[in-house]
Amino acid sequence: MYSIGEFSRTTGLTVKALRHYHDQEVLVPSYVDSGSGYRYYHPDQIDTAIVISKLKGLGFSLKEIADIIRQFDDEADILDAMERRLDDISRQMQHLSEVRNKLKTIIQAEREGRKIMSQSSFDIVEKTVEPMLVAGVRMKGRYQECGKAFGKIGRYFGSKTSGKPMILYHDGEYKEEDADFEPCIPIRKGESKEGVVVRELPGGRCITLIHQGPYDTLHRSYKRILSYLNEQSLKPSVPSREVYIKGPGMIFRGNPAKYLTEIQMFVDGSP
Repeated sequence: MYSIGEFSRTTGLTVKALRHYHDQEVLVPSYVDSGSGYRYYHPDQIDTAIVISKLKGLGFSLKEIADIIRQFDDEADILDAMERRLDDISRQMQHLSEVRNKLKTIIQAEREGRKIMSQSSFDIVEKTVEPMLVAGVRMKGRYQECGKAFGKIGRYFGSKTSGKPMILYHDGEYKEEDADFEPCIPIRKGESKEGVVVRELPGGRCITLIHQGPYDTLHRSYKRILSYLNEQSLKPSVPSREVYIKGPGMIFRGNPAKYLTEIQMFVDGSP
């Protein structure tokens, strides 16, 4: 018989671990002295202790290990348990990969938002926007209904997104009802499915202005950019775009006063 200390040195398991395994009835000592409470182990339990250590290193829970020890006594017999564990690991890896991509998106968006907000003011800028692959939902209704479309796109293409969400406005005017608009999110790859259309969104020359503040104050920036277009004798084409650089977060709603929205109006016939 081995004392718990001797058994610990022989198996490489700590005394603390052996006590825990005893409490959980995973590895029960052969004999416990009723007076002193000292635990003693039989030499035949060494192999069991080594099996427990190896299974623990493979990520099996103590409950799973206890079930395996009770049911099986050969490696070939526990093949099903190992295959189930492999499937669990694969699912965990997929989940962690999705979490990693979401964290990267949040961090990148926050850093970009902070960088832009470090500017004291925003000027009207003329630039060229490159074509991009987007997943979008063309809608007719009220602008406030865009959240449903963004949610649908996120469910289908969450891990494949590659840019800021945006809305394309296909009307040349503001409409309270029956507005024609298209929530979109840039993606790396994907195919159309169940009402979400994947297509290449053309680029082109556009006049842009970043608006800081709540969405219900966007009209102030629209006034600035439209005045600029008139001054430059430029005619905007539809659809125009709103790109949401920083808005309600995936975790916190955030401060609407710090929302950042880029208005893009295309000119010279650019779509």
